[in-house]
Amino acid sequence: MAPTPATPTNWPIFRSLSAFRPSDLPGDLIAGLTLAAIAIPEQMATARLGGFSPQIGFFAFMAGSLGFAMFGANRFLSCGADSTITPIFAGGLALMATAGSPDYQAFAMALALMVGVIMIAGGLFKLGWIANLLSTPVTVGFLAGISVHILVSQLPGVLGLTTPDGPTLYKLGVLAGKIGETNLYTLVIGLGVLALVAGSEKISARIPGALIGLVAATIAVIAGHLETKGVKVVGTVPGTLPTPSFPDIAPERWIKLLSLAILIAVVVMVQTAATTRSFLSDPNKPADVDRDFLGAGAGSVLSGLFGAFPVNASPPRTGIVSETGGQTQLSGLFAAAIVLALLAFGATLLQHVPDAALGGVLLFVALRIIRMKQIVAIYRQSFYEFLLVVATAASIIVLPIEQGVAVGIALSLLHGIWTTTRGQLVEFVHVPGTTIWWPTGPHVTGERKPGIAVVGLQAPLSFLNAEGFHGGVLKTIGHATPKPRLLVIEASGMVEIDFTAAQALRDLFRECRDDGVTVAVARLESERTQEAFERFDLYEVLQRDHVFHSVDEAVRTLGGQS
Repeated sequence: MAPTPATPTNWPIFRSLSAFRPSDLPGDLIAGLTLAAIAIPEQMATARLGGFSPQIGFFAFMAGSLGFAMFGANRFLSCGADSTITPIFAGGLALMATAGSPDYQAFAMALALMVGVIMIAGGLFKLGWIANLLSTPVTVGFLAGISVHILVSQLPGVLGLTTPDGPTLYKLGVLAGKIGETNLYTLVIGLGVLALVAGSEKISARIPGALIGLVAATIAVIAGHLETKGVKVVGTVPGTLPTPSFPDIAPERWIKLLSLAILIAVVVMVQTAATTRSFLSDPNKPADVDRDFLGAGAGSVLSGLFGAFPVNASPPRTGIVSETGGQTQLSGLFAAAIVLALLAFGATLLQHVPDAALGGVLLFVALRIIRMKQIVAIYRQSFYEFLLVVATAASIIVLPIEQGVAVGIALSLLHGIWTTTRGQLVEFVHVPGTTIWWPTGPHVTGERKPGIAVVGLQAPLSFLNAEGFHGGVLKTIGHATPKPRLLVIEASGMVEIDFTAAQALRDLFRECRDDGVTVAVARLESERTQEAFERFDLYEVLQRDHVFHSVDEAVRTLGGQS
């Protein structure tokens, strides 16, 4: 078991290194070496997925590692090129320029800068709540749709076929028609690397199966002269080191990229928050999501300045750092140094790496991000939310990918709105022999007291449900026999009240008063709700001494005559 790290101070930069102790060095070096072995093939493959040469993936990894180490808080998080966001921005950039062209790279750099600035703003203004915009069913559907895009995009390379143009389903149809033209050498390499990576992962995530697969496939290509038999390889990888530059694109292009940048930033925020919460620096403290937004944002800014594309937090690589003994971001910096050394002194080693091997790595990534267990669980436990999974995945597969992601986010928000509007009025009954008032239900044994009505809403009270709440309370009073003389609103579930809801409450309080019904509020626990009562002047129509700590207290104080 790893020793508990020292308490970090509030360093402005390199905060995760503030807890470093000399005894952490061996663990950080081992973790960094393992991380580099995992990251090298993955970053190459992800760069090719986005339409870039392999070294651009290395630039992204180094920039992401340095940026997050400087400004992030999590000790384990690995930031770099990521297969979740790459298909999204690649699809958007392909509408503006040809993949691999100088314009394409310039747009990618600009996009990285914009995503980075949005992320930094999210951290500075503490917008961590944005990470909750995607519900679990939408996230699962989103990942399933992305995985299909990755699978279809990599099949041509694994089969040795020309990549067709067009929508995802069209590509799949074209590939199915050309399946007889498959290059068997290419297919064996791709499926072999896939099997090796999957087998290594099953034995231990620490085994660099992707690196072993790439080395073995490269040796096979060289020894068997497979390039002459139709096996495509990466080719010359420039050994140039990244130098800072600013993308030279027209102002209107920046504006055109803005919507895509916001979309990518939201996805990065969601994944960064999920990753940092899954691998806590200190199990006794909550994740500093806002600080980690700064780190991921700085990584994207550096990535854009050094000629690469937006970066993202990686749950699998972060898990590797945590499992192999990493204690600080020194492990990520060490891994970045290894990648830098490979670029400077060993780039020629990469030219015979077969494209099919990189495709095999990405096939594994695509299969890994499909969360089948969660899909099955959602189907069994909530069929309507399973439909949300299907709708999100279908929109990402059928529509242009950036539009599909936007639809997924919209579906998540609509799902949240729908859930809120379903918050219904609940009637409370008294549990005999106790001071407890409990919501009515088939398994609740309770009693109603003559002349007293106790109701509540187990949801925030907002413009979405205020009218229904107002009408429901009046209906409850009107149908009760005998007519209640005391109405108690159990407010523990009302964690928020907006302007529209406050006006509905004012009207309700007045109408009850005019009808001879005394109104009390019990369990006004939320600090935001208490503040709303003050801000919206609700005490002008409700006496302050009619707010109680419990329903029982309200009934004993105001309902005795009933």
